[in-house]
Amino acid sequence: MNATMLAADAPELSDALLRRLDVPGPRYTSYPTADRFVEAFGPAAYAQALEHRASGSTAGGATPLSLYVHVPFCEQVCYYCACNKVITRHHERARAYLDDLEREVGLHAAALGRGQPVSQLHFGGGSPTFLSDDELTRVMDMVSHAFRLTANAEISIEVDPRTANAARLAHLARLGFNRISFGVQDFDHDVQLAVHRLQSYDSVRDLIVAARELGFQSINTDLIYGLPRQTPESFARTVAQIAELHPHRIAMYAYAHLPHRFKPQRRIAAADLPTAEQRIKMLRSGLAGFMGSGYTYIGMDHFALPDDALAVAKREGRLHRNFQGYTTQPDCDMIGLGVSSIGRVGATYSQNAKTIPEYHDALAQGEFPIVRGLALTRDDLLRRAVIMAVMCQGRVEYESFELAYLVRFDEVFANELQRLRALEEMGLVEIGAQSFQVTPTGWYFVRAVAMTFDRYLQADQVREKFSRII
Repeated sequence: MNATMLAADAPELSDALLRRLDVPGPRYTSYPTADRFVEAFGPAAYAQALEHRASGSTAGGATPLSLYVHVPFCEQVCYYCACNKVITRHHERARAYLDDLEREVGLHAAALGRGQPVSQLHFGGGSPTFLSDDELTRVMDMVSHAFRLTANAEISIEVDPRTANAARLAHLARLGFNRISFGVQDFDHDVQLAVHRLQSYDSVRDLIVAARELGFQSINTDLIYGLPRQTPESFARTVAQIAELHPHRIAMYAYAHLPHRFKPQRRIAAADLPTAEQRIKMLRSGLAGFMGSGYTYIGMDHFALPDDALAVAKREGRLHRNFQGYTTQPDCDMIGLGVSSIGRVGATYSQNAKTIPEYHDALAQGEFPIVRGLALTRDDLLRRAVIMAVMCQGRVEYESFELAYLVRFDEVFANELQRLRALEEMGLVEIGAQSFQVTPTGWYFVRAVAMTFDRYLQADQVREKFSRII
């Protein structure tokens, strides 16, 4: 990472620049993005990708896996939520779901062979802590029986503070979880009422204290700005409260109001949403508040304490990105387990069925529950490598791509380099004869730089399905 990107203070971000870049765009946890997946890629294509990995005919066959386990259940709906979820207070529904999950794990063990090394395991949702202690134990047992967790594996879980206490965190620690993420979003009571998610500052503080005492290696909190009834002043208070709690990592996302896609968001009154000017002020206060409290800005809404592994990886140019966001894990295959989960094996992406009945029916027939995916072309692979270099290192050296892909960078990306000139005039990139790099200012809008190389996005210009950059 260029040393200038590690400046302690955020660069001056003009209102004009912020307004100009307040546009929708992908988050690039993958390229091509998931909206490009096709139904022609199904269970047979996925099984073939696993076979290639098992036979060692792909580079990923020699590397540890990343696993993602999706638990879709929540006891109540949060109106802002865009996750795949099932709202229910009937906890007995989890039993049948775990039966299906065990079948899916078994199919992978049969295809890959038991004992495949796993260096990253993440439980997401929904609310993984909807599951009881015994059910969480069951999932860990089934994973441990089918795969081999490496000695230094990152084992993380998303926790709804309303479903946890110190005893529950102690059980998670005993199961081997070493990283934990608390969904906070906002501490303001009026905002919490507007999004149907009530939780006190004191309850979150007590859980973070307990997690620290239990020795979790990393504690994360999630925030969202742009929520209904949020004001720059109220969000600044939440930022200050989070900084006082001093978690290792902080994710500060911009709320994406897409009620035509996500039904719960229709309960949010558009009149209650902050204006674009107010959202810009919230972004400013978040950047200033966290960086002023000693956090390193990782990029894409993420902050970390300087000695956290993520901040160290950024300084050393070892940052990576996958479907779980920024990570210290090297580029590796990811197995998605559970309803709607997305995975990557070799040069393919895949996604499971989005509903529990469809997920169950596929597994009952002994098939992988894959409903769509994508086999990447050579052009996809080249552009993915460029976009990930932008997103993670902030620098693209043309020669490295020319040697790896046997292309002339300036010929293949002639149009993209021309479009990049406009971003250079805005102060977001610096373009040289053999490379370009993201500037300190550009790092706060790195998605805009990456979008330049997205062939699909440039072709159709349909962007309203994505969250906004600001």
